[in-house]
Amino acid sequence: MLTVEQLQSLFADWFANSIEAIVSPDFYIQIGIIASIYLSAFLVAKRINASIGITPQSLSPSIHPLKCLLYRVGSILFPFLAIVFLRLSVGISNGFEYSAYLLNIAMVLALLMFFNSLIKVFVTNHIVATYFRWVGLPILFLHLTGKLVVVISALESISINVGNIEVSAYGFARVLVFGSLLFWLGRASNTFGKDIIRKQVSLDIRTREVFTKLFEVGLFCIISLLILNVMGINLTALAVFGGAVGVGLGLGLQTIASNFISGIIILLDRSLTVGDYVELDDGPKGFVREFRMRYTVLETYDGKDIVVPNERFISNLFVNWTHKDPKQRYRVDFAVPYSTDVRAIVEVIKAAVAEHPQVLSGDELPIEDRPDCEIDSFGDSGINLFVEFWMMGIDDGKNRVGGDLLLIIFETLREQGIEMPFPQREVRIL
Repeated sequence: MLTVEQLQSLFADWFANSIEAIVSPDFYIQIGIIASIYLSAFLVAKRINASIGITPQSLSPSIHPLKCLLYRVGSILFPFLAIVFLRLSVGISNGFEYSAYLLNIAMVLALLMFFNSLIKVFVTNHIVATYFRWVGLPILFLHLTGKLVVVISALESISINVGNIEVSAYGFARVLVFGSLLFWLGRASNTFGKDIIRKQVSLDIRTREVFTKLFEVGLFCIISLLILNVMGINLTALAVFGGAVGVGLGLGLQTIASNFISGIIILLDRSLTVGDYVELDDGPKGFVREFRMRYTVLETYDGKDIVVPNERFISNLFVNWTHKDPKQRYRVDFAVPYSTDVRAIVEVIKAAVAEHPQVLSGDELPIEDRPDCEIDSFGDSGINLFVEFWMMGIDDGKNRVGGDLLLIIFETLREQGIEMPFPQREVRIL
């Protein structure tokens, strides 16, 4: 163990060497080189970002994901160029056998700052960013200073045996660190890739959903294989008994597999797409908002989400209201007394209904697409009439056109002095 006198001697030697290094010309030469490198990197990065032309003011939720990625890459261009220039300077110094100790220190600091910039720009979740800073930065620092091997050896020495399996602290730490990184990277890549595919306006929406689902499945398989590799599981041995396990999983998870395959079939045969209004045979109905690997999400007009297994759209009957054409025809019934001039009131009702902004009307439309009023039947108390009309979208929720037309018809009949008939009975006393 070192004594106090030895520690004082070591500190005095280190202090003397530091003073000697600071006052030497090499120190100021390397300081000048580092300042020139950072100035050059700043000017080059600024010029490149100006040529790209993407500013924070131009960013919006509707901007293409690739442009957003390009802006983020531009944010880390300055530290990246500084690292490149520093690495070139260190390589040149080593070639001339020049002791570039200060450049090496600057290189380590630049790499740490670059990693911190990556976290700041690309990791939006505060908890994940904090985790990467407190775990990733120390690991990177130990690696750059050559001390990571010592830490790994110390962690490998801490192990326990469970049967034929040896579990070490290093293996646990490796799975925890790299597994977390791969999990976050998979989620971020999945969101980014799906946004890019859905922004491809050259593809129709069904094709985009197919590619989105295939991308999600492919990325899931890749990340799963990488995590297994990090865990130290031999993939060759896994493939040997994979067939037997696959049979068991196929029998136990056949419903999940069926829903997954059904989702692919739905997207390929184009029987259903995002935005369609569908009604299932047992009553639930809503707009298709999202396709997932196992189910489809329907949103009702009440703001509720209905989770429907994909298999139901293959094996059961459902009505797709808007698949072929968003234009729909609806009907409103009402009645007038027998004393009414039916021919005159029919024309009045047609004109009143046609004034509604969501009802399709006008001389440019075919006659079968214009509002129409006809006699339905002769009732006990009056003549039963109905109005047929076409509109874009669904008459429900936000578009309660039927309710508006009932009010319009009621007010129109009142203006014409016509009262709604009500049940009447004639009683004769003999």
